Amino acid sequence: MIETVFADLIDGPLAHVPSGRFGANSAWVLCAAIAHNLLRATGILAGGPHARARGATLRHKIVNIPARLARHQRRPVLHLPAHWLWTDAWLTLWHNIIGYTSPQPAII
Repeated sequence: MIETVFADLIDGPLAHVPSGRFGANSAWVLCAAIAHNLLRATGILAGGPHARARGATLRHKIVNIPARLARHQRRPVLHLPAHWLWTDAWLTLWHNIIGYTSPQPAII
């Protein structure tokens, strides 16, 4: 388990360390730990296979979404691609974080 955490951190934000300055390295590691914890929480809240997915997979499928959030009549409308494979996982994440019904995806 810890090997997966190290692999996620080394593949992501810790690829740029060391910088030669202790303060910069300390701040970078702190930000990397916070980002890793937020990404893991995102995977758990998205549910399904995303709960055990690697960080790169979560960034590719959940975080980097090809969508546009618009507000029509003060209601959020999510414009997703027509056949995006991870729509259900993203809408589950929305429901688990926001707590009310997710915005209806409008097909682009």
